[in-house]
Amino acid sequence: MRKPPVTILVSVLITSIVGLGSQLLAQSPPNAAIPVHATLNQLMRSVQFPLSNVIFASQADEPASIKRAPLPSAATDPLRSVFGGWQAVENSALALAESSTLLMLPGRVCANGSPVPVQDADWVRFVQGLRTAGTEAYRAAQSKSQAKMLEVSEQVSNSCSNCHRVYRRAGPEGADDLTNRCKLN
Repeated sequence: MRKPPVTILVSVLITSIVGLGSQLLAQSPPNAAIPVHATLNQLMRSVQFPLSNVIFASQADEPASIKRAPLPSAATDPLRSVFGGWQAVENSALALAESSTLLMLPGRVCANGSPVPVQDADWVRFVQGLRTAGTEAYRAAQSKSQAKMLEVSEQVSNSCSNCHRVYRRAGPEGADDLTNRCKLN
């Protein structure tokens, strides 16, 4: 009895795997909700704010010259960690771009308890602006040029300010009034 050629066996195996994968995907619920755990305010303070600060820091301090922490694997400053220096700036820029997806998840609430306006055209545009700014910051960080980081930092800052002007109103005399977060008026 003749053995089939290896290419036929590989083709049969690949077809079987693809078929099984399709069956598994067909069994998973469509558009399964992704649970959110943080309010928009918590997300901004824990993710976007620190990531942006790493990008902003690269304007003034040459990331390559920042010394590692005594125990880099436990460093709380990304610039001084195991993946510090320019790598930290690149990572922060990419994470900022990726974190924009978190801003579009339904079910998140603003500091005032109202739902994040993920269907609002301005919100979608501002989130895309953050994604674009993060991507541009990543490209600038790859060049390892502080001059380019200075240019792109303005884009990152503007992407934040554009959204804040609409959705983050300050209280009286500039006080940070949480009841005005995500207000459109």
